[in-house]
Amino acid sequence: MRITVNQQDVFIATGGKDFNPELPCVVFLHGSGLDHRCWALQARWFAFHGYSVFAPDFPGHSLSAGEPLTSIEAMADWLIDALDAAGVDQLHLVGHSQGFLVALEAAARLQSKLLSLTAIGTAAAIPVNPALIETAKEAPMKAADMMLQWGFGQATQMGYSAVPGVQPIAVGRQIMAANPLAEDLQACNDYTQGTVRAADIMCPTQVILAGQDRMTPYKTGLELAKLLNTEAIRIESGHMLPIEAPKACLDAMKQFFTRL
Repeated sequence: MRITVNQQDVFIATGGKDFNPELPCVVFLHGSGLDHRCWALQARWFAFHGYSVFAPDFPGHSLSAGEPLTSIEAMADWLIDALDAAGVDQLHLVGHSQGFLVALEAAARLQSKLLSLTAIGTAAAIPVNPALIETAKEAPMKAADMMLQWGFGQATQMGYSAVPGVQPIAVGRQIMAANPLAEDLQACNDYTQGTVRAADIMCPTQVILAGQDRMTPYKTGLELAKLLNTEAIRIESGHMLPIEAPKACLDAMKQFFTRL
């Protein structure tokens, strides 16, 4: 669906069903340089099992207009405005990598509206190599290729796919080819409030980590789980969990949601 947020046209994926703000809503937030397509399997499952799905392309990404936002705090502000525009009142937040930093920052502002928080392939802080940021500024596709090499696990690099007929790295490359990357990476690198925000989270939480993660290493994800006072689920995959191991990622989420 398309909505207007701060006078800008925004695309929201809804998992293949009409958006119904009366249903409990699952909000999926994509990572750096990505878009709603990284949540294809997870969004569709929740949309057809009693939830409304709200998976936005952040401003300047893929199907959403506007300039890319340059800080995690600004992205959280924008998210609150987008949720208000769509009439979302009660929600579950799910964030991958940078998307989780946005979820973490938004959580304090959502207060009682927030029903649960899921972290996927992420950490409380995501420092980015300055050389990667500079490459993203000067040669965005070269930086995207570097991230695709580091972001997917060994089996996927050798051609394995959890979805027959779909090549996850090619999907990632297609998404990242035209999206802002330098701004996203700089925003991640600059964000320093994750530890403080995580300590204030009061709702149920889940942490899903990739055992072969070279972007947000597994051990930093474990530290996040400790901050959130929850256990971490490990999936043998690279950083791009929602694309690379979509079913395993979905199965972990389903188990968590059934306990809420």
